[in-house]
Amino acid sequence: MKNKKIAITGGAGFIGSRLAHALADNNKIVIIDDLSTGNMKNIADLIGIKDVSFIQASITNLKILKDALFGIDLVYHEAGVYIGDFLKTNEINITGTLNVLLAARDNNIDKVVFASSSAVYGDTEVIPVVENMPLNPQTVYALSKLAGEEYCRIFTNVYGLKTTCLRYFNVYGPGQSLFSPACLIPIIVSKINQNQSPVIFGDGEQTRDFIFVDDVVRANILAADSDNTGVFNVGTGNDRSINFLVEEIMRLMGKFLPLVYQEQRPNDIKQSRADTSKAKIFGFEASYKLEQGLRETLLLNNNLYDIQ
Repeated sequence: MKNKKIAITGGAGFIGSRLAHALADNNKIVIIDDLSTGNMKNIADLIGIKDVSFIQASITNLKILKDALFGIDLVYHEAGVYIGDFLKTNEINITGTLNVLLAARDNNIDKVVFASSSAVYGDTEVIPVVENMPLNPQTVYALSKLAGEEYCRIFTNVYGLKTTCLRYFNVYGPGQSLFSPACLIPIIVSKINQNQSPVIFGDGEQTRDFIFVDDVVRANILAADSDNTGVFNVGTGNDRSINFLVEEIMRLMGKFLPLVYQEQRPNDIKQSRADTSKAKIFGFEASYKLEQGLRETLLLNNNLYDIQ
């Protein structure tokens, strides 16, 4: 992707900032972030060095969004919150997404790529999960992502605004904070680094499809370059148990601690694995294996962790 004017909401956050770095060499980037969970340190090396500008604002402010998206070709909508507060989640994730779409429509944007979540599937006995299967969101976060997808669908059908919704599975990688939606890995690493036993809820045999952040960034770029619209899973097509994950992290860090098991949390999904065949339409297939991604995550997190 070259010579595009691109806006990234949530561009100072974990995935958004990684996306900004991947695109900054050949494009003009506008980052919009209220810094409630994002951090300027994630993009400090871009501002004033590359053709990257920053607007500190919330996506709940429609006027600012309309002004910020003037002249923009493409929007990556990564902004959102992952909390249990129903009103705030509704305001930011649902109304905020509607605002992004309205601003994109009014500025004749070519395409909006929306960061959705595998959480929309809820707990299901059908594995792997396929995009057209019945959905069963179990949390306000999951519900808000589904609402965002529906708004995208309607704007495509009614206004001809091209939209692509990417259902991220468990994203991990360097720079991930405890505020990100799938923050399991940084919590585990933090515990082990402090010589504290990782806490596992349930028996640890629940599975997740862990996908490295650079694969997610590549999926976003490929999706934006494609004429395809609609909903796509972004995962690896492989799942690993939480027990396996913790043991692998301890092995890489060279610290072996007893695991602490606590009662399973309500609405905790038992198994999650993506059917990844649909995303191959625009050329995406995950390339990072879990061990490779974990090793790179630990090495690049400011060298805080010793790798054996």
